[in-house]
Formats: sequence, C-alpha cells, structure tokens
Amino acid sequence: MMNFFRIKEKQKGFTLIELMIVIAIIGILAAIAIPQFVAYRQKGYNTEAKAELKGFYTACQAYFSDNPPSDCSMSLVSSFFVPQSPRVQITIPAGSGTSMMGTTAQHEAGTVTYRIGNSGNITP
Repeated sequence: MMNFFRIKEKQKGFTLIELMIVIAIIGILAAIAIPQFVAYRQKGYNTEAKAELKGFYTACQAYFSDNPPSDCSMSLVSSFFVPQSPRVQITIPAGSGTSMMGTTAQHEAGTVTYRIGNSGNITP
C-alpha cells in the first residue's frame, strides 16, 4: 500500500505553483481585456445610433425632393427608410422643416446622443 503513495521518478505533470501562476496570468489578461471589450461595445452602440440618424436624414432628403417641403416623420419616409435597429430611438422635434435640425438619435445602451445641426451636420 505504501508503494502506491510514493512519488515515482520521472513523473509527468504540473506542480501547484505552476498552475497558480498560469491562473494568475489568465486573471491579469482578463482584467485588461474585459474593460476594453466594454469600451468597444459602447463605441459600437454609439456608431449604430449615428448611422441610423444619417440614414433617416438621407431618407428625409429623398422625401423632400419628391414632395413639397413639409415636416418629416417615420411614417412619411417608410418607403425610403427602414430602421435597422429597434434599439435606436430617433426623436424628431415639431416644426423642424426640411433642415431636420434638432432631430436626435440615441441607442438605448449607448452613451452619446447624436443631433442634426446646421446644414445637416451630425454632432454628438
């Protein structure tokens, strides 16, 4: 029975210290990678909101070229613009006219609200 518990020569395997070092290295890498991943996700959400606002602005411009100048709404431009993300909220102020100035878009998980400014600029 005692022969069973004796350490054999040339036994293969890892020591406890080696395993703990590997786990510590993996923990350090995860501590660096997870915040970066969250930042990339936020940047992606914000970019998605900006892209939706640009698409809506372009659809309104196409609508204005076919119809007399009036206010633009989602229902009016439904033939030109289909929102790609249901998580982006586009808000159109009353009386914005053909400039669409003041129209905003924000992703529900994003951190930036984009706004259409003078001459169609989209700014955060």
